[in-house]
Amino acid sequence: MNARFLTSDGLTLIGDLLGSGSGPAIIFLHGGGQTRHSWDHAMRRAADQGYVALSYDARGHGDSDWSPDGDYGVLRLAEDLRSVRASLVSKVALVGASMGGMTALQAVGNEPAGFADVLVLVDIVPRPATAGTDKIRAFMLAHQDGFATIEEAADAVSAYNPARPRPADVSGLGKNLRRRDDGRYYWHWDPRLLSTSPASEPPAFQEPLIEASARVKIPTMLIKGGRSDIVDDEGIAEMCRLIPQTEVCEVSGAGHMVVGDRNDAFNDGLFEFLHRHLPPVTG
Repeated sequence: MNARFLTSDGLTLIGDLLGSGSGPAIIFLHGGGQTRHSWDHAMRRAADQGYVALSYDARGHGDSDWSPDGDYGVLRLAEDLRSVRASLVSKVALVGASMGGMTALQAVGNEPAGFADVLVLVDIVPRPATAGTDKIRAFMLAHQDGFATIEEAADAVSAYNPARPRPADVSGLGKNLRRRDDGRYYWHWDPRLLSTSPASEPPAFQEPLIEASARVKIPTMLIKGGRSDIVDDEGIAEMCRLIPQTEVCEVSGAGHMVVGDRNDAFNDGLFEFLHRHLPPVTG
């Protein structure tokens, strides 16, 4: 079911809602340059297991409004999350990848108790590795003149992540692209995302995130890709010092895009953790 959320500054965010009833909810937050559809498989599995599952396009992404003043900083994204969270009366788990994880961490560390009951960060820590973040930024800055075809966009993704097999059918990538009047395909996110200061993509905004991390008291899990160039040993060690209750789950063979690289393994780790700390309503 399609859902709409109004932010405190008047933008409309578009989301999907699966499941029903009074059971606990999971809010899925995508990474920078992605859309809510990156969580489609996890959403269906969550609903099948008795959770209410909600994902939404962050401002400037997918079908949601773009910020008129180009504000995509983590503080602004965390405020948007508050607006989405207010639509739910149940207990909530926040599951955020990269930018979405930074958003969730910022909100949990600065909101009163009860805002969230479980926090899951997907391949992001308060202080990510510089080499990986530089690679992400370079990819997002490239191809600003768009692509002639969806296949050409798929080639760019494969070049960024050569370890992931290129799918035979690349039509699904169309959810992340929009064809403009010039006939070319462009990533469907506001390019001002990368010029926001501080930016919502790592490594910006580290110190506020580190401060927020020290105030996180709820069950927390870090799911990292075994081949991640974003989350290194130093980043994990610091996160575990800041949030001592952190559990770490490594998905072997996955890079930074853990959910897309090994979706089944990611879901297995996620739902094992959720069943222990925020079990669904059954029966």
